[in-house]
Amino acid sequence: MSVRTVITGTGHYVPPRVVTNFDLEKLMTTSDEWIRQRSGIIERRHVEPGTGTSDLAYEAALKAIEDASIDKSEIDFIIAATLSPDYYFPGLGVIVQAKLGLIPIGALDVRNQCCGFIYAISVADQYIRTGTYKKILLVAAEVQSTNLDYSDEGRDMAVLFGDGAGAVILEPNENDDGRGILSTHLFADGRYVEDLWLEKPSPKDKPVVTEELARAKKFFPRMDGKNVFKNASMRMPEAVRVALEHNGMTVEDISLLIPHQANDRISQMVAHSLRLPLEKVMRNIDRIGNTTAASIPIALDEAIKQGRIKRGDIVALTAFGSGYTWASAVIRW
Repeated sequence: MSVRTVITGTGHYVPPRVVTNFDLEKLMTTSDEWIRQRSGIIERRHVEPGTGTSDLAYEAALKAIEDASIDKSEIDFIIAATLSPDYYFPGLGVIVQAKLGLIPIGALDVRNQCCGFIYAISVADQYIRTGTYKKILLVAAEVQSTNLDYSDEGRDMAVLFGDGAGAVILEPNENDDGRGILSTHLFADGRYVEDLWLEKPSPKDKPVVTEELARAKKFFPRMDGKNVFKNASMRMPEAVRVALEHNGMTVEDISLLIPHQANDRISQMVAHSLRLPLEKVMRNIDRIGNTTAASIPIALDEAIKQGRIKRGDIVALTAFGSGYTWASAVIRW
């Protein structure tokens, strides 16, 4: 039997500053009731000035390393998923590597936004299965609060996003017990780039940054909410069905579904489409907000700590995000 990849440690970190819907009422024309009804979010976490994505990633990584009961020196590769690295370049992975003191191991960045964690899991799984690496640190982290439009024009996005990081340690499972990542499934449709994007900065412009672009608010992310909602509600359950069929399983086999925490209404629609009871769906967006690539590993760590995942359980992951990209994974815990 081929070697499977198992997650041996999980951890997450969110900044201490809580931002409630009532706090956002002071910045734009919105209300706690409006935000709750449309997203299910009550509060989210925002970083203090001077805190970077790598700072959150580092804290989550330390927790995952401790949870895996390994020494950090045992890690032989790092994969980092984010849409909000500390710098335009270089990426997040090398900064986390330096903060952990793990020079000179390789560090790979994955830029698949809300699907970043599942895309990164698929990469790590191949490295483990082929014997290229034995212990991989995968960290997904985001700081988005510092680049949102907190005016009425940008409120549809500004109320959704929070900051945070999640991390996992992946290792080979050489026991013939069926545990591990059973499969990953990745999809994309680049025709819809402009439905959810950060248009600027772009190297197409010379200079890249101008006062005119700043006044036009081109440096803030923009979203066609209706199209994103419609496609996410369709594509996430579709990806789960593909994964279940691939593994000869049915929805009844799922012990817990962990969807990307984009919007609680989307999570509920995914459950409804799959005919999966809501008690089998991990939902924490009410407290955390949408943390993009970090949302699934944060939710995974919370589910484990809450005792919602037990040895042998079938855990399904699914996500949808800009690109469009969507993905799924099935894990026998």
